[in-house]
Amino acid sequence: MVRDELLRLRASTEAEAATMARDLEALFAASRDSNADDEHDPEGATIGFERAQLTALLATARERIAEVDDALRRVDTGTYGVCERCGKPIPAERLAARPFARSCMACA
Repeated sequence: MVRDELLRLRASTEAEAATMARDLEALFAASRDSNADDEHDPEGATIGFERAQLTALLATARERIAEVDDALRRVDTGTYGVCERCGKPIPAERLAARPFARSCMACA
């Protein structure tokens, strides 16, 4: 059951990352093909800001995938749900909110 939940989380995060990667590539392509003045955009946010925001979101999604992969390895080794610092069980509420948690709240 935990494995299935982690696999669903990984799949949805991968889908989000793929969408952001496509959006970022489209943004790069649009900026290459345009001579828009990024510094004086009357629409508000600059193209540079949008690029930075998408890049940060994509990096966060990729980090989440790595965290889920690590949680799946812990499931396989039987250490999932055990705090890596103190060795005590991680409360179910914490794992429900953060299924890839490595530590209990006291150690976090």
